[in-house]
Amino acid sequence: MDRNFDVVVIGSGAAGLSAALSLAPHLRVAVLAKGALNAGSTAWAQGGIAAVLDAGDTFESHVEDTMIAGAGLNRRESVEFVVGNAPAAIDRLAALGVQFDHSGARLHLTREGGHSHRRIVHVADATGSAVQTALEKAAAVHPNISLVPDMVAIDLATDRHVAGRRSGRGKHVWGVYAVDRAKGAVSCFTGRATILATGGASRAWLYSTNPRGSTGDGIAMAWRAGCRISNMEFHQFHPTCLYNPQVKNLLITEAMRGEGGRLKLPGNGRRFMQRFDARVELAPRDVVARAIDHELKRLGIDFVHLDISHKSPDFIRAHFPNIAARLAEPDIGIDITKEPIPVVPAAHYSCGGVLTDLDGRTDLPGLYAAGEVTQSGLHGANRLASNSVLECLVFGVAAAEHINGGWDELPPAPAIRPWDESRVTDSDEEVVVHHNWQELRRFMWDYVGIVRTTKRLERALSRTALLRREIEDYYGNFRVTPDLIELRNLVEVASLIIRSALARKESRGLHYTLDFPDMRPKAKDTILVPDA
Repeated sequence: MDRNFDVVVIGSGAAGLSAALSLAPHLRVAVLAKGALNAGSTAWAQGGIAAVLDAGDTFESHVEDTMIAGAGLNRRESVEFVVGNAPAAIDRLAALGVQFDHSGARLHLTREGGHSHRRIVHVADATGSAVQTALEKAAAVHPNISLVPDMVAIDLATDRHVAGRRSGRGKHVWGVYAVDRAKGAVSCFTGRATILATGGASRAWLYSTNPRGSTGDGIAMAWRAGCRISNMEFHQFHPTCLYNPQVKNLLITEAMRGEGGRLKLPGNGRRFMQRFDARVELAPRDVVARAIDHELKRLGIDFVHLDISHKSPDFIRAHFPNIAARLAEPDIGIDITKEPIPVVPAAHYSCGGVLTDLDGRTDLPGLYAAGEVTQSGLHGANRLASNSVLECLVFGVAAAEHINGGWDELPPAPAIRPWDESRVTDSDEEVVVHHNWQELRRFMWDYVGIVRTTKRLERALSRTALLRREIEDYYGNFRVTPDLIELRNLVEVASLIIRSALARKESRGLHYTLDFPDMRPKAKDTILVPDA
């Protein structure tokens, strides 16, 4: 297939596909997915999408809820931009065929932790899957969109990769080098503009609610290319992931607490959230996650219970049909209409990332970004529930509109050098990749988790430095594989997370350190600059 396009989109979730659909009326677009098109985080999203759609709600209320959750670190203009564009984003999805739940003639709006009103539109407990399916279906039939699954991005192609140039740090981005998962061949996809929509980095930790591919690829590639990275210390740990030794990564939606689910201690069945926050189970995620972590450590237990069995079976099955069905399967065997669910916190969402403006522009000409890969100013120090898919929808379109509006000013892509494999061989030591992957995720969980200390962070940073040297040596000598690419990106992102955490001498939002337990009066972003 032709590898030269008008725009290259890296990522096939809500941000990437929203951008592609907004570009496609006039431009040829390639959408690259590192695995199956629906294998990203969008399809896994359960809860819903926040938008002001009720007469009793206001934009200002949604903005204030977002700012409060973000512990004052949000950029207000970004929050107002996303909140103001939320209703239109919902309308676009409905026009594509997303069948949001209704109560009579009106949309059914639920409420989640940190929200002052019911403003979450949803499709039962599988909103992300419905959104992904609708976007994918629309993209698949558009003649100007080429969907390219199983292409694993390696690095951005910049000025220094232009044919005939042999040195210098490139500033303009012209596309991306990517390896075909099946064939092992590396290609370069080029365009006048490139959009990163690669998601977050939750797989840097041992326990995660995210799919296997959430390895911070876009963040690492942008950093290596020369973009500033911001607020990587703020990583959200979802409070309620199923605790089961055999079944991994099963998130129990925040909406269950929003609809009356109660957190209890195993054994005595006592609720405990009232000891931590007046909002009890409706407190923001960082508060709930730290409360659960505190009880686990205090009592030496492996999990707490999330119980909604006091609600009627019909209510439960109507609101949470997919979760109820999955938990009832033989490998888990929990009837949530009669018994509680064992849950633990797990790495869930990256609030930091590549710095962008309201048009999705990064520091580098030709490079845009949207969604979880970014630090857009929306989330601040903690993401408000159900603002994540919304961010993808709004900024995916914003980036596309800026490209459309300034198309004549974007120079055509030059010839890019082909990938050089002349000095590498096939690896016969894949065990090294597997071992380093496990080591990295284990020490990130132990040393860079929900509650941190300077000593633990310094220990993790020294481990990261050793791993980086080993991985770069391996990368320089062997042909790239998807596992090696992800490991290289994970260790890069882990280093950014730890450096950011060490730089923040306070506790704010999702970053809590025992050495600096208080929050400083002035909120300030952490910004890392390449080569600084």
